[in-house]
Amino acid sequence: MSNIPDDLNYTKEHEWVSGVDDGITVTVGITAFAAEALGDVVFVQLPEVGATVEAGDSVGEVESTKSVSEIYSPVGGEIVEVNQAIVDDPSLANSEPYGDGWMFRVRMEGDPEDLLSAEEYAALTSGES
Repeated sequence: MSNIPDDLNYTKEHEWVSGVDDGITVTVGITAFAAEALGDVVFVQLPEVGATVEAGDSVGEVESTKSVSEIYSPVGGEIVEVNQAIVDDPSLANSEPYGDGWMFRVRMEGDPEDLLSAEEYAALTSGES
């Protein structure tokens, strides 16, 4: 089973979100579960800084040796930073999904909806393979 940090929130689309409690800027990445399912990540496309997004918007993509998957913004707001390191070295999505493999940061507008706790995400992924 994938490592699922307790201090993050999650989406049903397998993104993680940190910093929700500060209510200002959150960091978003894909979960270890998603990275394992994708296989070796070879390309990452991220949103542009300054873009305004709504929760659920497709904002980029991750391409692996197996498939291409969309990246969705779990919250609405403005993209304030993207992780150039993961663009330069997409394998960070596999090796450091909760660390250096983060994707982008959003200055949130409004309250996030439909985020899962670590326990809820573990229950969601326990039935998937």
